[in-house]
Amino acid sequence: MKRVAAYCRISTNSQDTSSQLLAIKEAIQSNGDALISVYEDLGISGVKSRTDRPALDQMLRDAKEGKFDKVICFDISRLGRSMGNLISTLQDLEQAGVDIQLLKNGISTDSPGGKMLFGIFGALGSWEREIICERVKAGISNARAKGVRLGRPTNCNPQTKATVLELRSKGMSIRKICGLLSIGVAKYYEIIREQELLAA
Repeated sequence: MKRVAAYCRISTNSQDTSSQLLAIKEAIQSNGDALISVYEDLGISGVKSRTDRPALDQMLRDAKEGKFDKVICFDISRLGRSMGNLISTLQDLEQAGVDIQLLKNGISTDSPGGKMLFGIFGALGSWEREIICERVKAGISNARAKGVRLGRPTNCNPQTKATVLELRSKGMSIRKICGLLSIGVAKYYEIIREQELLAA
């Protein structure tokens, strides 16, 4: 007999989790298992990450502490609608040694086929991350080839530099100068070092 946790989620407050929970309880009963905990995220989108879904976050923390052996969810879309978040959730459960069953999808890590499918999900998540990295690198290379200056924009023009030096000579504090001219402390010291080098 396995200790089972039920996870349910609805996107809007006009819905309820009763039909999801009923199907999960029927599956638990037919398997001869025991329902230990019910985790419900109410009115929360499936694209939200773990940090924005308190019940999911609590479930994953409890899984890590070994409070149950298996999670049953009505549908994979209830678990997550973002591939990245979904893969992360599945990996967290796998690392905790907790099985997962998705009723509507007919998937369970209890079976060899289910384990294989979750392996494919993991591979797809890794592939997606690699594609994103390649696109970012290509975009940076393309921008550099076109002469686009990358990095944070700066308002530090020659007039700003002259004003920094003038205000400093009048004894104004670093904090006030930076606040007045909307520059960072690092930029302030960069201007001072540049001036010292020119004066040397």
